[in-house]
Amino acid sequence: MAAPQQTSGALAPGAHAVDSDGVVQRYHVYGNGPVCLAHPGGPGIHWEYLRMTELEEHLTMVYVEALGTGESGRLPTHPNGYTRERYSIALQRIIDHLGVPKVYLLGHSHGAFVAAYHAIHRPAGLAGIILYEGAPVTGSEHGAEAGRRLQEFAAAHADRPGLRDVLAAFGGMHDISSDEQTVAVARGVLPSYIADYWGDEQRWAPVRDALRASYISGLDALGSPDLIDDRAGLPKVTVPVLVIVGLFDVVCGPRWARELHDLIPDSRLVVLENSGHLGHLEEPGRFTDAVRNFVLSTRSLPSPSDSSPERLMR
Repeated sequence: MAAPQQTSGALAPGAHAVDSDGVVQRYHVYGNGPVCLAHPGGPGIHWEYLRMTELEEHLTMVYVEALGTGESGRLPTHPNGYTRERYSIALQRIIDHLGVPKVYLLGHSHGAFVAAYHAIHRPAGLAGIILYEGAPVTGSEHGAEAGRRLQEFAAAHADRPGLRDVLAAFGGMHDISSDEQTVAVARGVLPSYIADYWGDEQRWAPVRDALRASYISGLDALGSPDLIDDRAGLPKVTVPVLVIVGLFDVVCGPRWARELHDLIPDSRLVVLENSGHLGHLEEPGRFTDAVRNFVLSTRSLPSPSDSSPERLMR
């Protein structure tokens, strides 16, 4: 499956920067094979947690350092204005810069919302998308489901001394106003993002401690919430889609994965039965197999512009 890796230019291994309408957009290249852009979650979580070293043996992974984070530039309206439209434009600038005919797009958590938006509005140049721990909506409905899942998590781990700190971190989400608070909350809630964090804390504590984040408000440039409801747009998606979810995910759990799968024609659904929100770390082998098999099965499909009913996966 692997193809020779470019040793120079836009896909050379290492860090790169492109202009994204006057703002610096950085990305990082690892691996060999078909090109797959990976957009991190948050918004505001830095890209490093999303490294998929096993997948890099099969794909050229282009990890997006999202605008407003790390060494990518900040918008003039920072911390506001980081809408899906703006992230999608930034993705398109990278895709154009890479200069390859087709790319895959993998979005994790908030990145899955961005990937879905990009597939709906800018499908040209996409070979397929992977919606990894996403959902079709945000707002009160999504929040209520997350609250229910958090209660289930709390009941299942009621004997853990660290549970109180996790719940306190969730309670502090609405008061975030700085990079430091964003990092503290991201690290604080992490035990709920792993299927069995306390069962192997020695393994997972370094992952928690390595998380970096920047404060992104979730508001548009005018200060209004950038709420999401893709239920009308997802049935119109014309590129192949793989939906991946961890069975124990608290924030974007199986209910939403099933709904994405039902809404998107001919999509595939993979449930990682021993994972929470970070299946690429919890079950890297199964995660890698799912993405690799998806890419293998779609590389021979006709162009997304082909409207034939035989075009998509059955």
